[in-house]
Amino acid sequence: MSTGRIILFVLGLITAYWIWATRDLQHPPGVVVAPDAPVQTEIDEPEDPWEHEGYRITALANFRLTARLLGAERYRFDDGARLSPVDFALGWGRMSDTAVIDALGLSQGGRFYRYQWRGSPPIPTGEIVRSSANMHLIPATPEIRKVLLSARTGQIVTLAGKLVKAEGENGWRWKSSLTREDSGGGACELVWVEGVRLEAP
Repeated sequence: MSTGRIILFVLGLITAYWIWATRDLQHPPGVVVAPDAPVQTEIDEPEDPWEHEGYRITALANFRLTARLLGAERYRFDDGARLSPVDFALGWGRMSDTAVIDALGLSQGGRFYRYQWRGSPPIPTGEIVRSSANMHLIPATPEIRKVLLSARTGQIVTLAGKLVKAEGENGWRWKSSLTREDSGGGACELVWVEGVRLEAP
């Protein structure tokens, strides 16, 4: 086989893998694939803050959820990128149903998750707020970081860890929301991820 054909063959393999790795994983419409809301509980005993990547981290609550990954956005250059390299937009309840998701336009950017629709929303807007969220994820270990960065839209994601507050130099602060009822600025969860599991459909 000539060098040119070998190069074309390798490029074809790379392209095929890229298409496979970046495709959205689909679930049949009309099925709620992640029915349960996140579980947030108080920390039994106060924990001392700890240092991570040059930031001071304080635990605010225990946190666990299983949800559908609506989108993942990586960050490399903003103030929090060293701490939280990726945001997950996650949906549970009817926000994990393909029929609902396909009726919405979803996007991420600037550490926000946005949704829009034409005509009427597929479910009440209050339910959209309560059943989905943008979460800034802080991997506790390099291994967890690799798993988080490998996630693909459509996967079922289980996260376990803590909602936290992070403090950096010059008074920089980042604090998690502690309710699923809010939206807009300050409504995102800042999650210290101690465990993660990804499931394909």
